[in-house]
Amino acid sequence: MNPLFSKLLVNIARKRLEDKNTHKPVNINELAPAVRKLKVELSHGIKEYIFILIGVFSAGFGLKGFLLPNKFIDGGATGISLLLEHITSLNLGLLLVLVNLPFVFLASKTIGNKFALRSIAAITLLAFVVHFVDYPIITEDKLLIAVFGGFFLGLGIGMSMRGGSVIDGTEVLAIYLGRKLSLTIGDVLLLINIIIFSIGGYILSMETALYAILTYLAAAKTVDFVVDGVEEYVGVTIISNKHEELRLMIVKKLQRACTIYAGKGGFGSNGESYNKDIIYTIVTRLELAKLQTEIDKIDEKAFVIMGVVKDLKGGMIKKKPMK
Repeated sequence: MNPLFSKLLVNIARKRLEDKNTHKPVNINELAPAVRKLKVELSHGIKEYIFILIGVFSAGFGLKGFLLPNKFIDGGATGISLLLEHITSLNLGLLLVLVNLPFVFLASKTIGNKFALRSIAAITLLAFVVHFVDYPIITEDKLLIAVFGGFFLGLGIGMSMRGGSVIDGTEVLAIYLGRKLSLTIGDVLLLINIIIFSIGGYILSMETALYAILTYLAAAKTVDFVVDGVEEYVGVTIISNKHEELRLMIVKKLQRACTIYAGKGGFGSNGESYNKDIIYTIVTRLELAKLQTEIDKIDEKAFVIMGVVKDLKGGMIKKKPMK
């Protein structure tokens, strides 16, 4: 690593510790872990913003290379924006921002301010790309427009989620309503899009609405492929010698509940088993990037097992209320 960059990281870490310790002298034993955490945070941040950039330009290509020139629509907030663009004189870029703003506000309450700020940045960048970047019109074949327009739009949405943000806010609304109602998040998304496609069929034509359903299905399947489904929870099992630090991080920083299993390591230094606590928690796909970053800050060698959870009942899967 560049010596100047390393020195900059050390200075930033020292400043953080001084602010945390009310400007008391920083202990050298505290500085090294702080620098390591800062490196992890920076590397994860760069990776996530690269995902967001890829997602934004992919979604822009799907919109301007396929859907917009042929007056097609999609589901979700993007579909609402495309419908409004057909019946008003407003620019699509502006509509994308205006339509998504309520969902981003809901995201700040449901998921967190950092996620909401990233989403605002991603949506604003998408609006800029749609307005200023000229993409080539690829085809006029309606079936190809529906399938590949949906594919590139879904790729954009999925990559943005991998980066810890959204460019289509209806997923956030679906997660929120799914927690409040006795419906799965997938059911909520389906109901929202049925309404959008029905309005599209009335305003435009039934043929356009039917093609829009194909576009939505292509986009939804692509999102599933990229992020394994935003409508599903992820069960995370963490095995680490720093289990207490990880437990406190999940409970205090992420405000999530977790379960501790009393386990045994089967391969100790002398080939003997030894006691080890195992942490199990459940998060949404949108929170997974943040959890991975926080785990790496504490223990980069932690053994982490992630599996999609299809159904949940009972327990506390929402954020843990802090006293």
